[in-house]
Amino acid sequence: MILSPEQNEDTDEKQKKVPYHFGEKLRQVRENKGYTLKVVAQKAGVSESLVSQIERNHVSPAIDTLLALADVLDINLEFLFEEYRKVRPVTIIHAGERPSQHEDEIVYEELANPTNPQGEISFESYMLKIPANTHTHRGSYGHMGQEFGIILKGRAKLIYDDKEYILEEGDSVSYSAASPHTVENIGECELNAIWVLSPAQRFTNK
Repeated sequence: MILSPEQNEDTDEKQKKVPYHFGEKLRQVRENKGYTLKVVAQKAGVSESLVSQIERNHVSPAIDTLLALADVLDINLEFLFEEYRKVRPVTIIHAGERPSQHEDEIVYEELANPTNPQGEISFESYMLKIPANTHTHRGSYGHMGQEFGIILKGRAKLIYDDKEYILEEGDSVSYSAASPHTVENIGECELNAIWVLSPAQRFTNK
């Protein structure tokens, strides 16, 4: 059948609106199994017309319809979706290339980009380097979210909501960041710790 220019235009427009094209694979498997459109439609509980349109990529099937067709044809879903598998990037920041922020003598070396590939803020993580007899200021008034830390080297005192907690090497701590909090180096050498904030605050230098 020869379509008029208007019909061709209408068909092209419909195909543009179909984001995923499963039709070729469904038809290929159906024909290899020797099933007719009618048989597949009856087993899947849908109309023969709908199966035909899906196979020709004229419509995008609802997920329950796609699952029913995959079940009837005994198709592995990975086979249907293999070309739509999302590439998820892995980001490495080498030790000598960490972006850093400073708060007086304290160094915050960023361990991961707090913004994910979708542009959403997720968490903030730092290698924290605090000289002896120095303490942080950024949490002095509290802020939203949660914090987690682990002491890698040295000895620290967490002052949290007027209470003091001593943290030795290897100790970890977590708390709500809503209450005022500071981390003080009470050892004789530089304090090294990993600190994580969620959600990310993107503190500005003071």
